[in-house]
Amino acid sequence: MNISLPIVTSPTIDSVDVGVAVLAKNLDTVEELGQSMIKMMEQSVAPYLGQNIDIMV
Repeated sequence: MNISLPIVTSPTIDSVDVGVAVLAKNLDTVEELGQSMIKMMEQSVAPYLGQNIDIMV
């Protein structure tokens, strides 16, 4: 009598791998958005505003 047992793969390992890949992609996207925000702030219409204060006594 020859009994074959099916090979069982763990679906939790696959879903964890997919979850980690999605999180890594999201982190990359957030970093890119942060860099874009910094560039946008550096190129604002009046970057000199707020750097000097004129006081008369």
